[in-house]
Amino acid sequence: MAVKRKAPAKKKAPAKKKAPAKKKASSERDYKLEYARDHAPLADKKDRASRNAANRKLKPGPGKEVDHKKPLSKGGTNSKKNIRVVSRKTNRKKAAS
Repeated sequence: MAVKRKAPAKKKAPAKKKAPAKKKASSERDYKLEYARDHAPLADKKDRASRNAANRKLKPGPGKEVDHKKPLSKGGTNSKKNIRVVSRKTNRKKAAS
């Protein structure tokens, strides 16, 4: 009768290091940001609703935005006299000044 020998124990492979967290692609949604935006104070929601109303009125094309001559934050309205369609660059320049 032959004596059975135990097979030598296999060495465990070293644990793989985890890859660093990937940055979000520009197409991925930021749910925390959306939640904070959509559950904002009532005043912010009213401002956003006013801006959306102006966009629905004028329907600016790609690369264009609705500009309020007198900003909503300073008492302006969505009347046709107070809104106009301008390029995004122009509107951002006006907002920065």
